[in-house]
Amino acid sequence: MSQLASPELPPALRVMGIETEYGISALGQPVGEELHPMQLSNHVVKGYGWTTTTRQAGWDYETETPLRDIRGYEINRAQAHPDQLTDDDLGMANLILTNGARLYVDHAHPEYSGPEVTSALDAVRYDKAGDVVMAIAAAQASRNLGCSVRLYKNNTDGKGASYGTHENYLLERSTPFDRVVTQFTGFLVSRQVFTGAGRVGLGQASQRPGFQISQRADFFEAEVGLETTLNRPIINTRDEPHADATLHRRLHVITGDANLSEISTYLKVGTASWVLRAIEAGLVPPTVRVDQPVMTMRAVSHDPTCRQLLRLVDGRRVTAMDLQEVYLDAARACYERHAGELGESARIEAKDIFTRWQEVLDTLRRDPTELADQLDWVAKLQLMESYRNRDGLGWASPKLALIDLQYCDVDPQRSLFAALVRKGRMRQLLTGEEIEQARLAPPTDTRAYFRGRVMEKYGPAVVAASWDSVIFDVPGKPALQRLPLLDPLKGTKAQVGPVIDASDDVVALFENLEPRRERP
Repeated sequence: MSQLASPELPPALRVMGIETEYGISALGQPVGEELHPMQLSNHVVKGYGWTTTTRQAGWDYETETPLRDIRGYEINRAQAHPDQLTDDDLGMANLILTNGARLYVDHAHPEYSGPEVTSALDAVRYDKAGDVVMAIAAAQASRNLGCSVRLYKNNTDGKGASYGTHENYLLERSTPFDRVVTQFTGFLVSRQVFTGAGRVGLGQASQRPGFQISQRADFFEAEVGLETTLNRPIINTRDEPHADATLHRRLHVITGDANLSEISTYLKVGTASWVLRAIEAGLVPPTVRVDQPVMTMRAVSHDPTCRQLLRLVDGRRVTAMDLQEVYLDAARACYERHAGELGESARIEAKDIFTRWQEVLDTLRRDPTELADQLDWVAKLQLMESYRNRDGLGWASPKLALIDLQYCDVDPQRSLFAALVRKGRMRQLLTGEEIEQARLAPPTDTRAYFRGRVMEKYGPAVVAASWDSVIFDVPGKPALQRLPLLDPLKGTKAQVGPVIDASDDVVALFENLEPRRERP
């Protein structure tokens, strides 16, 4: 096996990742000199670069296809909405981090795109590392600009704008996409009861007072589609696998909330990855189809009692927890089929996910308030109710909207979520040391290891990178060198770690890799 080769992707292994756009504002800017949010975001990304040895590198857009639809066609570029042209280089700051993540400006927001991982706990680890990255970046941008730059891990400004927290899951290309649509939609509609981040206000622009479970639910208007910023669909159809397109597709999930709770994030990605395995294996029953999923998604979010009944296409009415339990049963059946293909740590994590999933569903049926130390929306609601009871506040009170915002401030000194953690009122899965290590170093079992390590060791020689390639300027070679990494399981520590350790510079790296690496 070559140094950059990998084994075939085991059927039970799931490559995944999380990307988050952060809300942004600035206090204390001189009147008349306020920066546009895109400019402000640019200062945030550059600010993080100031604090590290990370060198700004370009993004390699060559293999990106944001207008290609899984359903078999590609939108004409001239007809696409500008927000869909994510392969345009707008000249904004772009950093490839030593942990394999990307930090850049996405429209009017700074975005942290975490590295590829193969476990739910690693997804949490690198997602939380992103929060630390953003806190450092905001603090440095504040110093550079002489004002207070605030970043929020949320999904709406409360005035009609929404920005995303997206999950990505590598799927088998052979799985019929219509099966994904019909069987995964019900899961996304009903999972809000444990993945929601909580929100003050009902409607896209918070037109009506109240509290709801999800930050994102009100912003979905279609069942299936290519868009992510307008006419948002529950199932996104972008066909941009960042892998071998003959073998894989990447499911770009845009319905999720920006979670601060580690348990919410762990369940969000852990349950979704196992449901997708079950769908690929044909183990999810067809009875999970929800009637009018867009309206149902909003109805579930608007009912913090979790008693809302979902109407299925066969006429039955069930709660979100009942529907989730059908998916849980399918996931367990899939695990029994593939347990022998998993390593010990993956088996332990799967059993832990199933146990937590069941316990959360049972508790939601009994009394959602018992989950205030685990789920974001319950913790936030309990916090809101304490202020409402103390000060006699109605849901239309601006003070509650400010509390909603302060909950998700990335600055640990201002964040109400961080305050709950300090008081021992939110359960955690990771230590601060583990999160700090994830901020600096990449996961070891995906191609993110190679990307992160070459940035750390040969940063000045990296001209650009993407999820599936790294471009080097190698002294002595007449042209730039693109190293393809189409397989997400190429470039792991076991495969290339010794070579990187033994190569003092990029010339030596290529000399050591050349005899053994696969040709593009």
